[in-house]
Amino acid sequence: MLEIPLHNFHAEQGARFVAFGGWNMPVQYSSILEEHKAVRTSAGLFDVSHMGEFHVHGADAALFLDRLVVNAVRKAPVGKAVYSPMCMGDGGVVDDLIIYRTGEETFLVCVNASNIEKDFGWFLKQAERWALDVEIEDHSDEYALLALQGPKAEAILMAIGLDGVSDIKRFWHTQISFSGEKIRVCRTGYTGEDGFEIYSSPKAVEQLAKQILIEGEAFGLKLCGLGARDSLRLEAGLPLYGHELSDNITPLEASLDWTVKLNKEDFIGKNALTEQKENGIPRRVLHFKLEGRRIAREGTPVINEAGEAIGKVLSGTLSPMINCPIGSAIINSDSLNEPLFVDLRGNKLALQIAKPPLHK
Repeated sequence: MLEIPLHNFHAEQGARFVAFGGWNMPVQYSSILEEHKAVRTSAGLFDVSHMGEFHVHGADAALFLDRLVVNAVRKAPVGKAVYSPMCMGDGGVVDDLIIYRTGEETFLVCVNASNIEKDFGWFLKQAERWALDVEIEDHSDEYALLALQGPKAEAILMAIGLDGVSDIKRFWHTQISFSGEKIRVCRTGYTGEDGFEIYSSPKAVEQLAKQILIEGEAFGLKLCGLGARDSLRLEAGLPLYGHELSDNITPLEASLDWTVKLNKEDFIGKNALTEQKENGIPRRVLHFKLEGRRIAREGTPVINEAGEAIGKVLSGTLSPMINCPIGSAIINSDSLNEPLFVDLRGNKLALQIAKPPLHK
């Protein structure tokens, strides 16, 4: 079991740990309910140092990444962050990434922790196949990553002396000096709230976390674990790889059409996604609410009035903000206008289809 750089810090703060993607990760500190509400109303601090970081550089780095993912990277200016699924030839998803342009020929790519080895191999394979002038390096061990999320996040970073954060726009990033080194502050996140993700060295991260915790106390900051991270992202309608996105769910089926730039010259999966769009997208990921208290868990069949299975639940939890079960499901497109239900141990419950963010 791998440990993140701040493992002892989290243990001292009373964290409960859980195995996740080969890592021993804090799942909660107080309660998931308290941590979730803190992010929605004030701020929460997450340690996501298990995520992977690749450096991609060279004269063809922008062209390489543009071919590798479905979103547009090549024309992104320095300082921009781009979210994108990365597809196989059949349109299935290898992973979803955030690509930070750090220079004209340099990029930082953040990948999901459980996919680091797979993604790195995929990057190398495509670079070799295309014979482009690009270098790809796995620097995951050299980074720690904190996510400070919530409406008070900016004020907390200002309070610890990071004065430039107010100038960072959503999905942009910059380097700022902290404790004698450069850290990368990005206005990105995975909660549906304003906030920042901060890349630093493992050496600097403890002082950074402690200062945020000290200054954040006056703002109602709470340390948050993976439990609140999952309920927050589901309320916000954000995908989790292996659930709303996978090797057999395309970005179009995942309702991430906005990321798929079919007008680009070429990218892996373009032909399959073009065909899928022209012929009609066969399935769609949608979000729902349920009455009562019973949660529809992953894998629960979605049925029509006749009791026929026409889809399945991908994620499910109880929303702390609206105090009812919520979730996501993938549904056959020809059934989207029918009444939809789940069968929970003999109780047929109607899905209330809702557009994220589900808590608003």
